Order: sequence, then C-alpha cells, then structure tokens
Amino acid sequence: MDPHVCGFAAALPPEGAHGGLGRPGTAMNAPRTRVQRRPVHGVLLLDKPLGLSSNNALQKCKWLLRAEKAGHTGTLDPLATGVLPLCFGAATKFSQLQLDADKTYEATVRLGVKTSTADAEGDVVQERPVPAIAVARLAEVAAQFTGAIRQMPPMHSALKKDGKALYEYARAGEQVERQARDVVVWSLDLAFADGKNELKLVAKVSKGTYIRTLGEDIGEALGCGGHLTSLRRIAAGHFDLSGCITLDELEALGEQERVSRLKPVDSLLPGHTVLTLDIDNAGRFLSGLRRRGSWQDNEHIAVFGEHPRALLGTAHVKGGELIPGRLLSPPEVAQILESNL
Repeated sequence: MDPHVCGFAAALPPEGAHGGLGRPGTAMNAPRTRVQRRPVHGVLLLDKPLGLSSNNALQKCKWLLRAEKAGHTGTLDPLATGVLPLCFGAATKFSQLQLDADKTYEATVRLGVKTSTADAEGDVVQERPVPAIAVARLAEVAAQFTGAIRQMPPMHSALKKDGKALYEYARAGEQVERQARDVVVWSLDLAFADGKNELKLVAKVSKGTYIRTLGEDIGEALGCGGHLTSLRRIAAGHFDLSGCITLDELEALGEQERVSRLKPVDSLLPGHTVLTLDIDNAGRFLSGLRRRGSWQDNEHIAVFGEHPRALLGTAHVKGGELIPGRLLSPPEVAQILESNL
C-alpha cells in the first residue's frame, strides 16, 4: 500500500480493542455476552419491523455486526415499517446526506375517525360519517396537496421546542404554539382501499414532511377527517425495499455473510461527481490539504485515490481548487481496503 494513502497499519487498533455490551434486551441479572467490537464500514438497508424504534433497530444490527460505530439516517416511527438505512464506521460521516434525501411512503388512511395522534396509537377524538366520494374528487384532493405546501407539525412528534420534544408536552396534556413548515410533496396518489372508508396513499415527499399530518389533512379536505392505520417507507433517496434485509434474515446469516450485506460507503454519494487523484495528491488531500487542477466548479465531489482505489472523502471545486469536505481517516481507508481483499 502506498504510504501517502494507505500505510496506516500501525495506527489500527488491535482486533477487539473496544469491548462491547451484551445483546440489547438482555436481563440485568442474566450473564452478559461480551461482544468484541471491530471496525465495520458501510451501509445496511434494514426493512424495519413494526413496533421497534429506529434506535433499537440500530442497536440490534450493531450488535449482530459487532460494529464499533453506528448511526441511523433519521428516525422511522415505531408504528412504521420499511427502508431504514443504517450507517457503520466511516459511513456515519455522510449520514446527513441521506437524512436530507426525499422519502417515499405507502400508507392507509381510515376515513371518518380522527385521533389525538393522527394515527392508530391515539385516542379517538371525533367521528363523522364518510360522504360519497367520487374518484374524480380523490384526484382533486391529491392535486391540492401536491407541490409546495405548509404543514403544522403534530404535537405527538419528536420536534423540539425550548429543548423539549413536542410529544412530552402532549403527554402532559399541554398544547404549545408551533410554526407551520414549508415542505414539498413531489407526487401523491390516492385510491380507495377496502370499501369507501379507507384510502391507500402513496407519496414522495421532502425532508420534514409528516405523513400522519398529510393523511389527517386529506381526511379534512374530504369532509370527514381521518387517521393513519399503517405506514411503510418504500424508498429513502435512491435506496428502496429491493435492497433491504429484515432483522430475522440478518440474524440467520453467518458473521461474514452479515458483513457482505453492507453496501459500500460511497453508496451514500450517488449524486457526486467522481474525481480520482494520483498517489501523491491523494495522500496530501487525505491530510486536509487543498489541491489545484483544471477542474470545473462543482459543489459535490466524491474523491478517490487511484492505487489502490479507495474513497477518501468529499470535496467541492471552486476556481480550480479542490477543497476537502468530509474526509475518511487514514485508518478507515486502510480498514476498508483490507476488508475488500
């Protein structure tokens, strides 16, 4: 390995240097299984199960992979299922990009019943008869909620006010003032599900869009109110269900097979222009130095070293200067290369 880019073996921690905790959910008085943590780098596409929080799902996968470092790319409600990209090791440095990505959801809306949380978990607060609704009316309402819209964040949400989550106020019976937010519904399809009292909703939305609020507002526009009875994320950015694995499937695999399900770190950079540096420039870039060249201005660059080929980090080009953004550390580059051997 070239000393400028990959000669970092001496800096690597010994295998198992970071001791781990026992498996999440283990009883306090039961013998704890010691997990020898290790550097793991990549993205796991989990099909999150119903009833599990995003953080609990992350901790279970982290335990199964024996990973030292992990993070998710934005929470998915416990009552929702579907695509939850989980980042490990160096991939956590680029998780914000996935957090900002558009999301696509499938949901079922029960018409005529409004709940305190806008989903099936809340108490029923109002019931109204469901009027006869023509298919053409559904198309009109879908058009009404497509494009740039303003949404009032629900009280039962993790959005914070004065350092406290809104759901904490809601559980205490308090209503607090909230500001409507600008979001974008890129596409919205509505169709009748079972009978005339349920709608199937498929929506591609921008970051920060509450599907519960969207379903509730659609019910109001139809004159009867409504709430979500199911919610499934079918895509997050360019990731979709086709690349996902369930927790049960992951647990059934052997250790190396689990690691093989990880997508590479650069899978988080699909919209970035690839720029490859030679040995000398790669080493200097990795140390945080700017490089000069005949490059066009570009805000989104994924920088790779040439020999051996390895992701070094992100950058942008301005005035022919390559300016480092988020960089992998030399040990991370070496570990990824070693895992690919």
